[in-house]
Amino acid sequence: MNKLSKFCKELSNFTKIKPEIYLSPATGYRARAEFGFSKSSYTMVVDEDKKYMDKSSIPHTSIQQLMPNLLSKINESETLQKKLFQINFRTSGTKCLATLIYHKQLKEEWIHVAKDIQESIKNISVIGRSKKQKVSIGPEDIEVVCNFDNSSFRILQNDLVFFQPNFYLYSLMISFITQQLQEPNDLLELYCGCGGFTLPLASKFKKVFATENNRHSIRLLKESIKLNNLSNIETVRLSDNETASALANKRTFRRLENINMQSYQFSHILVDPPRAGLSDETINLSKQFKNMIYISCNPETFLRDIVKLERNIKSIGIFDQFTNTQHLEVVAFL
Repeated sequence: MNKLSKFCKELSNFTKIKPEIYLSPATGYRARAEFGFSKSSYTMVVDEDKKYMDKSSIPHTSIQQLMPNLLSKINESETLQKKLFQINFRTSGTKCLATLIYHKQLKEEWIHVAKDIQESIKNISVIGRSKKQKVSIGPEDIEVVCNFDNSSFRILQNDLVFFQPNFYLYSLMISFITQQLQEPNDLLELYCGCGGFTLPLASKFKKVFATENNRHSIRLLKESIKLNNLSNIETVRLSDNETASALANKRTFRRLENINMQSYQFSHILVDPPRAGLSDETINLSKQFKNMIYISCNPETFLRDIVKLERNIKSIGIFDQFTNTQHLEVVAFL
């Protein structure tokens, strides 16, 4: 039984509603990709076997084109190779971040060689990382343009924040959400990241209050809000449990002292938790809201949480973000 059939069968225990299924291309779909580095090659573990390669068909074509050129430069330099164990890529579709991660401190010689890569390879920004050290040769942030509902949104991201990995399904996820919205007023969003859903959904709600615990994500989101000239989004660095405590008046936070929470009339809560799913505090908080949008990267914890939430599923979409793997992404209206 394939993963789609398996999840649909498990879902039928909770609802008679048939999910909408969105499939991804089998190649060139990943806007983020991580590889090991060993024996002068990129490495990836597939079915418990380590594979060695000079490029991969999984990442977006902009990363595919970059991979062999970057590998050649690395293998020409002992300075770049030594103690290098991981190479991460991100792309906006044209510009790429390449993060080289080391088991050593990066010194002036490394910076000099990395600058040569920056100058000789088009549309690349190189970042070096080791324990408690970051060296940026080019810009740290890249700008993703999201075309949606006859509008374009500029979203900043970097190598330290979460962003939707599938280059093709991201915009379809946004469209699915907006098509299901009924009588939207204000939105509370938890786990907002750098604003992948916050920014496009702001046009559908009167106001958005978005929280996230990652400092880098919050910084980028605030900058993106300015880039897009949006005035109806407030964002604060709070974890899911801190947000629950603040809205239940169990704790006060200095970070909220300039925000009038009484001005919000929330019609929806949106959650996009990590694979572990929702905490009990967040589940209790969500029960204050009539409408809930649950974005899940782990169908197993999603179904677990459905039981705890005691909600009915109104509509659900399944997004095969990681083709040829066992992973699925779920977007549900509860």
